[in-house]
Amino acid sequence: MRDLFGGGRIPLFLAPMAGFGDRTMRLLCKRQGADFVTTEMVSAKAVHFKDRKTDELAVLSEEERPAAIQIFGSEPEVMAESALALYERFCPEVIDVNMGCPVPKVVKNGDGSALMRDPAKAGRIVRALTDALPCPVTVKIRAGWDEESKNAPEFAKILEANGTAAICVHGRTKARLYSPPVDLEVIRRTVEAVNIPVVGNGGINTPRDAREMLDVTGCAGLAIARGAYGRPWIFREIRCALDGKEWTPPDDTERIAAAIEHLDLLIADKGGETGVKESRKHLAWYIHGMKGAAKARVRINASTDPEEIRGILRGLAN
Repeated sequence: MRDLFGGGRIPLFLAPMAGFGDRTMRLLCKRQGADFVTTEMVSAKAVHFKDRKTDELAVLSEEERPAAIQIFGSEPEVMAESALALYERFCPEVIDVNMGCPVPKVVKNGDGSALMRDPAKAGRIVRALTDALPCPVTVKIRAGWDEESKNAPEFAKILEANGTAAICVHGRTKARLYSPPVDLEVIRRTVEAVNIPVVGNGGINTPRDAREMLDVTGCAGLAIARGAYGRPWIFREIRCALDGKEWTPPDDTERIAAAIEHLDLLIADKGGETGVKESRKHLAWYIHGMKGAAKARVRINASTDPEEIRGILRGLAN
């Protein structure tokens, strides 16, 4: 972690995103300037019970590294056992703990952002992992459970005391889900509360958003999530802005080429049927705002033929 945060350069992270942050997405963002990527969240219980499908979420290619595997759960012993198993099989540079997911099926089991209502247990989880693992442990949290309990600064102190190496704060509460605004003030107070790096997350869709996050919060890094949907080049765009360099956005032809590359990589990784199916949500973002995009989406969603989909996409750039 010291290499990421040293030297005065602001690191840019691809935030973990269930359903979006698969190997293809991570690889494309890495090629476009992301300094660090994190897998989709992996269930500690699934690892414990040796669910084979779970392993697919945790596989890391060499080109993605450095990278973290993110794990979720709420039982310290199971979390530590599963995290160690993942480390021994896949050798991530970091194990990240999800304490921010607001999805009901996760929260109802006491996992994800539900842990923000139980700081003592959260601390025990981090201590169990840091004692068990030879690699750094980081944690992703939210501003708090709801608007009346924004406890991220106090929560972060407990995580730090139990050995976490860095914390990523999503500046929305669990109750707010992904709705604006992002509370930059609570991220700023978290930065001031601890002596470890704090990464700011939430609502970073443009270089202006990135600069505001840095200026207001004083955070040590930036984590980009939905801002990368259909725009893996957002990392290079933000890096250029931070470095004071010119940035030329991709034209429609380049956007379509990137969309086709995403489709092709998904097919290569997951096979034709699954690759095509999972590409649809990504392709919709790549072509968003283009003339004829709405009709093209309908045709893409109805097609199972990769070559037909490529033809539909190329037609948008003509």
